[in-house]
Amino acid sequence: MTSIRLGLPVFRTPKPLHSSLRLGMTFQLTDMCALAVRALGRMYRPADQIFAFRLRMHDGRDVLEGVSVRYTASVLIGLAGKPGELIADALHGQSAEDLCRKLIADIDSISNMGDVAQIAWAARRFELPEATIAMQRLVELDPLSDRHPTVERAWALSACTAGPNIEQSLGERVAATLLEAYNPICGTFAHQSPTAKAGRLRSHVLCFADFVYPVMALADWGAAVSDDTALSAARNGANRMRDTQGPEGQWCWHFDARNGTMIETYPVYSVHQDSMAPMALFAAGDACGEDYSEAIAGGMRWLLDPSEIEHSLIDHDRDVIWRKVCRREPGKLTRSIQAGVSAISAGWRAPGVDRIFPPTRIDFESRPYHMGWILYVWSAARMTHIGELLFGGMKHVSKEPVAHTAPV
Repeated sequence: MTSIRLGLPVFRTPKPLHSSLRLGMTFQLTDMCALAVRALGRMYRPADQIFAFRLRMHDGRDVLEGVSVRYTASVLIGLAGKPGELIADALHGQSAEDLCRKLIADIDSISNMGDVAQIAWAARRFELPEATIAMQRLVELDPLSDRHPTVERAWALSACTAGPNIEQSLGERVAATLLEAYNPICGTFAHQSPTAKAGRLRSHVLCFADFVYPVMALADWGAAVSDDTALSAARNGANRMRDTQGPEGQWCWHFDARNGTMIETYPVYSVHQDSMAPMALFAAGDACGEDYSEAIAGGMRWLLDPSEIEHSLIDHDRDVIWRKVCRREPGKLTRSIQAGVSAISAGWRAPGVDRIFPPTRIDFESRPYHMGWILYVWSAARMTHIGELLFGGMKHVSKEPVAHTAPV
């Protein structure tokens, strides 16, 4: 449940990451997590005890806009289990457990099942007694209903597996609904349940998140309860993700649920590169005994050195990772065109879109959930492993930070 209000300036003392240095990848990943904590400190509204909806660069200054219950829950999921000083930096000295309790206290007023699922997920990770209240509210909103998108039902399953005890009964039923959206022939998950009503032009389109969250949820669930069907779906979904990765490591945006092929590459989101793809692929790899390290490293390589633009989305000087590389186009025109063309025939695509609408625009905003997912996925061991795989201890020559250019 999110709302937008007028932008307010953010007053801060920046801590730049020495952008003039050419950093090795292992150090870069470590710094990325430190950057995430500092960015969260800037996006948090301590007086209201909630995170902003987003941070934007406007006329050369940072501006906070809106508030988001969901993004606050996402951050809490990422903060669970982290050192106390890290949490204090992100929350201005406030308690993560108290913040989670505040969300639970207001949970009866929240009607979005995805928001409630993430609150329950966070509460169970913190092992709060109040987690039972959040799970009760989740059941009331019926996560089995086909009115909920696949991504939100995946969050409900992640809530069932979070913490030391499995929510067996509910988890079995939610996992079954995710498997109903799964296409075993091509390893995809429909954006909505097959029984849900969807427009003809978009019913076949799934987005990258429809890969990520079901793969992660089913991998964790399958490993927890030894569900071979869930593990098979997670493995096949992760394999399809890997197979559709762009040639420069980009994780593309829209796919065809009927055959798993890419419909539209852009936008390429930074959160997909540094946290969402890794969280799904690490989970599937750990649960299924597969190794997706090369694909994870490829996504990180693109983030450091995007082939479409002249600058890195990791902006060391402004202490932020900008949201995405997108096309210069009116609205979401290309996505609409490609969805319509591919609806006529699964193999059809509109030609020439890269030339007409080049993917050279940068979206100068950042959202708290991105920082939360970075903290959730990257352990020290994973950072070291991917860093060594990428560069073998060599220094990476990265592009200059994007803040050296004027906003688009």
